[in-house]
Amino acid sequence: MEACSLPDAAAPRAAADASQAGRPSDAPASAVAAAAPWAAPLPDAAALRFAAVAAQVGPLPDASAPGAAAPQAGTARDAPASAVAAAAPWAAPPPDAATPRAAAPQDRPGIATPVLHAAPRSPRPAAPRSPRPAALVTTGGTESNQLALLLAREAHGGGVRLVHGSNAHHSLPRAAWLLGMPEPVVVPAPAGTLDPVALDEALTRLAGPPGSLLVAATAGSTDAGLIDPLQDIAARCAAHGARLHIDAAYGGGLLFSDRYRDRLTGLHAADTVALDLHKFGWQPVAAGLLAVRDPRDLTVLHRRADYLNAEDDTEAGLPDLLGRSLRTSRRPDALKIAVTLRTLGRHGLGRLVEHVCDTAHTFAALVHRHPGFELLDPPTISTVLFRPAHTTDDAVAAVRRKLLTDGRAVLGRARLDGRLWLKATFLNPRTRPDDLAALLKLVEGNTPG
Repeated sequence: MEACSLPDAAAPRAAADASQAGRPSDAPASAVAAAAPWAAPLPDAAALRFAAVAAQVGPLPDASAPGAAAPQAGTARDAPASAVAAAAPWAAPPPDAATPRAAAPQDRPGIATPVLHAAPRSPRPAAPRSPRPAALVTTGGTESNQLALLLAREAHGGGVRLVHGSNAHHSLPRAAWLLGMPEPVVVPAPAGTLDPVALDEALTRLAGPPGSLLVAATAGSTDAGLIDPLQDIAARCAAHGARLHIDAAYGGGLLFSDRYRDRLTGLHAADTVALDLHKFGWQPVAAGLLAVRDPRDLTVLHRRADYLNAEDDTEAGLPDLLGRSLRTSRRPDALKIAVTLRTLGRHGLGRLVEHVCDTAHTFAALVHRHPGFELLDPPTISTVLFRPAHTTDDAVAAVRRKLLTDGRAVLGRARLDGRLWLKATFLNPRTRPDDLAALLKLVEGNTPG
């Protein structure tokens, strides 16, 4: 992670660390104490809930809102159920039959309960409903992208061809190679984002049966944190019958923010979306998700192994997670996501997102005002590209390596507009203005003359 990123070990403590960004809650300690390791077999409930947000079918619970129930420390037996219920109410287990229920009116002395006889009614035909979006927990954006290509290949046959921008993450063409798919078609991204006109020309040239082309767009590029014109791309995919995957591993967390979520307009049109809460979500790895519009696409992952998911066990109600991942043994990564969502809610996470994006804009302004530095562009998310003025690419590379090997700062690098740039990606909500000034001073003081 680049400069000012949050160390892995800080999450789910991130909620407490975020006290500098609006103090959304100081409940994580009790929530983590309640959600103990014996809750490991939790279903991917948090993933389902986040998929709902990505598909804009419902808000996350806001733990900071008045009246929101806080997790209770010390209630170990009930903690896993409450974590699941908060993350995905439809995935919560039924009430425990042994739990005393509230007295019904007929159970209460002195209350007469009338007996009502309703007239029989003809059943009304149910309105057709689209399947609820689903999601899988993955190890990160790379696995999410690979799964998205696998689902597209299996849904439409082995001849599916990937079409992506030159700004796409390297895991996409590598996944196509790994899955034995045809050589991907690379569309120009002259300004750092996929060119919709060039995409339209490519889709016209490659015309085939519906679903035979898979377009991969990017919401948060690796180099500069740029977002492809998602709405325009989605419209062109629909016109050509192409399937759409959006790699939002970095930028997907903008959905939490009321101020920034409109930058992802068009995301809802995707067939699959890769997300990674290791970034905007402040989770330790692994915390990737793949949101899927049509859960029927996931049926290709299902396998039957009698020692894991015997048919009679599944029919008896035991969870069957074998079709929820390409992995068999895996960590209960849904748990930490559920705890974070239960503790902070969408608005609490949204404030953290807004804080680090604002920090990036503050740093960009410092760079712009400093006569000794060049700023490429204002940040789209929380990545700032800058470089010492009047120097060579070799000097830029040298100062980055020196700060890294001296243990002073971890800066990324990106080559855009034919030049090498230093990359600062801000993810730590506790970054202060004096940290930003100190970073500039470090770069200035270590740049070769």
